[in-house]
Amino acid sequence: MSDDALARLLALLDLEKIEENVFRGLSPPERVQRVFGGQVLAQALMAAMRTVPPERACHSLHAYFLRPGDPKVPILYEVDRSRDGTSFSARRVVAIQHGLQIFILAASFQVAEGGFEHQARMPVVPGPESLEDDQQVLLRDSTLSPAMRAWVSQDRPFESRAVMGRGPFDASGDRPARAAIDHIWLRTRGGLPDDPNLHRVLLAFVSDMSLLDTALLPHGKSIFSNVQVASLDHAMWFHRPFRADDWLLYVQDSPSASGARGFNRGAIYTREGALVASVAQEGLIRPR
Repeated sequence: MSDDALARLLALLDLEKIEENVFRGLSPPERVQRVFGGQVLAQALMAAMRTVPPERACHSLHAYFLRPGDPKVPILYEVDRSRDGTSFSARRVVAIQHGLQIFILAASFQVAEGGFEHQARMPVVPGPESLEDDQQVLLRDSTLSPAMRAWVSQDRPFESRAVMGRGPFDASGDRPARAAIDHIWLRTRGGLPDDPNLHRVLLAFVSDMSLLDTALLPHGKSIFSNVQVASLDHAMWFHRPFRADDWLLYVQDSPSASGARGFNRGAIYTREGALVASVAQEGLIRPR
């Protein structure tokens, strides 16, 4: 697998500056109905980072997906420099298409400081070397529909290796029900520059890739099933330094689903066990 998909993603994250505090982002030329939420999240975070001094790192973000993004039209990101204090900076980003807000993000940045330290312990799971690439595992499934096979076959910027697996799927996209817990190893398909901002943006991008699916596990459904799914909001906290081109373990669970919404949590660890980020998201999971 080449790293062409990673190069294309990095190009999408290199936003065009239109004027002060206004940036423009593009979408990949794919036949999809709406822009992937992780892309808008990552581009909005990159826009905010472009207005903050490099010594201030993003430590948290909170976002809402308001409308589906149109992949055929550029996205404008307007950044409001809400505050620059002694230690913290705050930014608000609005993503606009067709004159309407499709996404809003608030992010906070902080200068490096020392202090108290503690963290939750990483689960004991098999290492990534003992697991197969998820894409190859799924492509061996003879029950995949042509549409699912085409989606799975796409060149991707991240490789992932699920500890528990997510299949097999039947022709309708359903699968055996199990507990709403998932452990997935992931990293970029290729090396990256040392810029820590780029690593945070890429982790934000991939954090939206599988989290919503966790709420469907106990119901025997997947994103391929006859279910309407969409990210509604997304929150993320960055705790410690990391590299997105090194293996990271994404620990996911879904404590609750109700009202056609599924609530999901994630914890991301280095393979050495350092907790580097936490994620929370609520998504629409509406039976059609």
